[in-house]
Amino acid sequence: MGQTLARSLTSFCLWLAAGLLATAASAQTGSEGLSPTLSAIKQAHTVRLGYRESSPPFSFLDQAGRPIGYSLELCEAIVEEIGVEVDDPNLKIDYVKVTSDDRIDAVLQNKIDLECGSTTANAERGKRVAFSPLMFVAGTKLMVPKASNVQSLADLKGKTIVVTKGTTNEQAIQAADKKSSLALTIVVGADHEQSYQMLADGKADAFATDDILLSGLIARHKAQDRFRVTGDYLSYDPYGIMFRKGEPQLSAAVERAFRKLGSNRDLVPLYNKWFNARLPTGERLNVPISLQLEEAFKAMDDSASANN
Repeated sequence: MGQTLARSLTSFCLWLAAGLLATAASAQTGSEGLSPTLSAIKQAHTVRLGYRESSPPFSFLDQAGRPIGYSLELCEAIVEEIGVEVDDPNLKIDYVKVTSDDRIDAVLQNKIDLECGSTTANAERGKRVAFSPLMFVAGTKLMVPKASNVQSLADLKGKTIVVTKGTTNEQAIQAADKKSSLALTIVVGADHEQSYQMLADGKADAFATDDILLSGLIARHKAQDRFRVTGDYLSYDPYGIMFRKGEPQLSAAVERAFRKLGSNRDLVPLYNKWFNARLPTGERLNVPISLQLEEAFKAMDDSASANN
């Protein structure tokens, strides 16, 4: 993604900083001086984490059906900081299933406290919810059968492509279809697993979502001999942990968790655990950390050092 991605990353960081300031400015407080979410967490002694069933390695189910993943481990670090904020070191975690289509509403409707999945943090969504610092950078690509002649979106002219409902990928494909007059038939899966199955069952010629999720699904299904990832990037998707706006204490806990991970130099090893080592479910992704993400993690380390 090169210079374009670097410029987008800079713009995203500036937007995120502005959003955090706006969050602080619109503070509301509940009992004991805590913001509404933290007050409710303190009363319930529980933090509700929204998880995805089929977004490996960010948020997915292990062989015993338990939620695991890179995003969930980041959220667990945030829970520790929330415990400090509400003076309760023994907070329980309640895992709540969400989908790409209902995850934002789950935050807005107070069904979850943190959304720990593979969610793109962009300005449009930032009007409604808040996001953690950058935790991953992805972009929309295509999964196609290995025997397919498709190399780019243009090769799908007049064909069928599946996207997952409620994703930025759905928007990216619709925009590209309109711009290039591709006459695509766009079908929708309820989640990434269903979208994958639609491709596997021959109901679509390609599946479009973030490149890392495509690689994760191929690895999880041991389908390296059946499918491949191809095409230019059709969108820029910086990931973040999602939570409610207007709560500076919660935002501070999220920021502090990332700074601590940065200062302890735990972010890169955590990344390698989920993207390069063998996963608990047996597969290995072998996805090196991008220069952009490495620089973002280093910036958090530098920020933490400056504040010590």
